[in-house]
Amino acid sequence: MKIFGITGYSGAGKTTLIERMLPQMIGRGLRTSVLKHAHHDFDIDRPGKDSFRHRLAGAGEVLLANASRWVLMHELRGAREPTLAEYATRFSPCDVLLVEGFKHEAIPRLEVHRPANGKPALWPQQRQIVAVASDQAAPAELPAGLCWLDLNDVPTIVTFILDHLQLTGEADAVL
Repeated sequence: MKIFGITGYSGAGKTTLIERMLPQMIGRGLRTSVLKHAHHDFDIDRPGKDSFRHRLAGAGEVLLANASRWVLMHELRGAREPTLAEYATRFSPCDVLLVEGFKHEAIPRLEVHRPANGKPALWPQQRQIVAVASDQAAPAELPAGLCWLDLNDVPTIVTFILDHLQLTGEADAVL
């Protein structure tokens, strides 16, 4: 499994970019999964439902399944949050794991940057950023090795990521 991060401030378009990249990666024969780290509390369950009641009663894990999908809910109950590497082991085999979040993990990443959001660029401070996808032209001077990409040119972004991961598509897909 190759891991590549997508980073940027809220509202920059990270989720939209990933959503646009997935069909292209899958179309190239790559099994692609996504790990989204939330900075806020969330719950996919609803009060009153059986699975919610089981968790409330103290179950460490509840697996909810039907013929279309399954989801495993794991309660940390005060334990430390797993690392990115530990989360990655929970995934079924895939060729690429796209990670949204985990800003401080030492993985290669692409920053989604929109100057109109009024937020500073992350790439000057984070050496893990190997490319920037933006809706603005590149600054006059970029550090060696940093690639500037057009945020709206998704095929080029996908090609950059796969080249960086040394994946070309179907020939590299793990069977």
